Amino acid sequence: MVEVAVDLTVPAAGAWLHGVVRDAEPATLAAIPGMDGGPVRAVPAAGLVAVVSTAPLDEYGEQPLRRNLEDLAWLERAARAHHAVVEALARRGPVVPARLATVHTDDERVARSLTDRRAELVATLDRLTGRGEWGVKGYLAPGAATVDAETTGHGGVGTAYLRRRRAQLTSREERQQVASAAADAVHGALCELAVAGRRHAPQDRRLSGTSAPMVLNGAYLVDVAALPRFTDLVSSLGHRHPGVRLELTGPWPPYSFVAERPEPALTVREPG
Repeated sequence: MVEVAVDLTVPAAGAWLHGVVRDAEPATLAAIPGMDGGPVRAVPAAGLVAVVSTAPLDEYGEQPLRRNLEDLAWLERAARAHHAVVEALARRGPVVPARLATVHTDDERVARSLTDRRAELVATLDRLTGRGEWGVKGYLAPGAATVDAETTGHGGVGTAYLRRRRAQLTSREERQQVASAAADAVHGALCELAVAGRRHAPQDRRLSGTSAPMVLNGAYLVDVAALPRFTDLVSSLGHRHPGVRLELTGPWPPYSFVAERPEPALTVREPG
């Protein structure tokens, strides 16, 4: 769902919201390219700073944006540019990422959103300080079914083939069940050490880039001081559950932990 700030009389350019931070040095923002290729800029209000890109409304206004979001090539470019800004901000301190395609028609509306949501945003920034998001993905480890391919038994070759095929399917199902139970155990153990954990839906193989089925797609908010123990735990769990191949990724901007509710924290809803 696209949330776009609209007005009956709109200026030529609006503001694409990337995220909210406590403060931002002008020199830092000047080195971060935004959606239009120029540097991002700050909109301060209520003791917070919204980092935005200038967004020409002939491309990022309500109707053009809805059309562009149907263009997968455009959407990929926009998502990469947005993520690059959020990632650059996250390297410098806590940031509350905005939902992709959150556009205000002017800076005044951006400032108003900061004022209206100040308590929530401050609480989120406090929660993220000194912590990072790490991903742990688990894949079904390769393994051959333990079937004697040479045994035909009674009933001839055709019957033997059916027996072998049934045994292979049973073996695969058993491996998947074991891997699923292992993924549950891994997630539970990681959540005990992390500040918070979220389990996302497994990625399609085309997105994961691997032929092995994904059984765990976890995100974990980890204290910086606890990171060595967390990485050691991931390694230990990998040895403890050989049926699942674990992959640690990160740190990432805290997309998974910007709000307790399912929708992102910074969805913009302008008054009708």
